Amino acid sequence: MPVWRPFTTHYPGMPEAIPIVRAQGAYLYTADGRALWDGTSAWWVTVHGHCHPYIAEAIASQARTLDQVLFADFTHPAAEALVQRLGERTGLKWGFFSDDGSTAVEVALKIALQYFHNRGERRTRLLALEGAYHGDTFGAMSVSARSRFSAPFADLLFEVEWLPFPSPDNEDLLYQKLQAIEGRADIAAFIGEPLLQGTAGMRGYLPKYWDVIARAVRQAGGLVIADEVFTGFGRTGTLFATDQCAEKPDILCLSKGLTGGFMPLGLTLVHERVFEAFFTGEPLKTFFHGHSYTGNPLACAAALANLELWERAETQAQLEALVRTQAELARAWAERFPSLPVRQVGLVWATELPDSDTGYLSHHRHQLKAFALERGIYLRPLGNVAYILPTLASTAAELSRAVEVVAEYTTDAKLA
Repeated sequence: MPVWRPFTTHYPGMPEAIPIVRAQGAYLYTADGRALWDGTSAWWVTVHGHCHPYIAEAIASQARTLDQVLFADFTHPAAEALVQRLGERTGLKWGFFSDDGSTAVEVALKIALQYFHNRGERRTRLLALEGAYHGDTFGAMSVSARSRFSAPFADLLFEVEWLPFPSPDNEDLLYQKLQAIEGRADIAAFIGEPLLQGTAGMRGYLPKYWDVIARAVRQAGGLVIADEVFTGFGRTGTLFATDQCAEKPDILCLSKGLTGGFMPLGLTLVHERVFEAFFTGEPLKTFFHGHSYTGNPLACAAALANLELWERAETQAQLEALVRTQAELARAWAERFPSLPVRQVGLVWATELPDSDTGYLSHHRHQLKAFALERGIYLRPLGNVAYILPTLASTAAELSRAVEVVAEYTTDAKLA
C-alpha cells in the first residue's frame, strides 16, 4: 500500500503493516481475528482505553452540533470550557490551540522569544536537557538532543545550551552549570520534559531537580516551559508531572493524552503575566501564528470528556493501582535480572537490553516486537529499551503478562 509510515524504513519486500479493524479497552483487533494487548497506549496517546464510550459520545454529540469554525474570528463553548478548566487546574489562564505535540512546543518557543521581544529585551538563549525530545518540526528538533533523527538537518537547527541530565551522578555538574547562568541577561527560557524523558529511553528524575533548574532560570530572568505532551494525563502517577514539583511552569505544552487518545489536538497554556506582553493594541506585538484546525470543536469536546473522566474517583483509583503494580514488577525484575537495569516512573516500566548498538536502531526493537506479537502483546521498544506503558483499561494480570513476555525474550536470547 502506498502509505508512507512514520519512523519506518521502507524497502522492497518489507513486512506489511498489520491491519487493525477495531479496538476496545486495552486491546487492538486485527483483520485476521487476533487480539493484541496494547502496551504502548497507541504511541502514548490513549489514556482511559480504546473507544471509551464517554469520550466517543461527547465527540458524536459535538459532531451533530458544530464541526469546525474559523477560530481567529469565532470561538465556541467547548474551547472556552476546556481552557477555563485547565486554567483552574494549572494556574495558567490563557490557552493557545494547535494541532499536535510538536506544534504545541513550537508555539511555546515562539511565545517565549516574542515575550521578550515585545518587552524590548534582547533574550534569545534557550536551555534544554541532554537527551531531550520535543518533536520533529524545526523548532522542536532544535531543542531536542542531536541524533540520527535530526542529522540531515543539523546545519539548519538553531543553537541551544544543554543542561546535564538530572541524576545523582550528574548532580555536581548540573549545579555548576546552573550557578554559571546566574546573572546572565541572554536567557529566554528553559524547556524540559518534567520528571520523565520518553524517547531518551524512559529516563526518570526527581522533582527536586526540576525545581532547582526552574529556580535558577527564573533568577536569571528566563521563563520555564514544561513539555507535558508525554508526561501529562497520568503518565508519571499524577495528572501532570509538574503536580509533583514545587516550581510550576510559566508555559505548559499539552497534546497526546489531552483528548484521551481520540483526536489530534495541541494546547499551550500560558501564565497571565506572559500573555500581558501580547495584550496590546500594537499590531506588531500580535502573536502571528495559527492553524486551519485551531480549536477544533470535536477535539475540544473529546478533551473536555477526558477531563471529566479524570474527575471520577475510579479513574484515580485505577491509576494508583496500576502504578503500584508497575513498581512491584520493577522490584521483582531487579531481583530476577540484576544485570538488566530496570526503572519505573508512574505508569511506565522499562528495562535496558544489552546490545553493541544501544541507540534507536538496536536489533531488539524489531526482534522483541515480533516476539511479543506472536504472544498477543504489542510492544514497540525504543531501540534496546523495552518499555510498557498501559492504558487505564489494563489489569494487573495483563501488566504481569507483558513483563513476563519481555522476560521470556531475554531468556531465549540469553541476555541476562
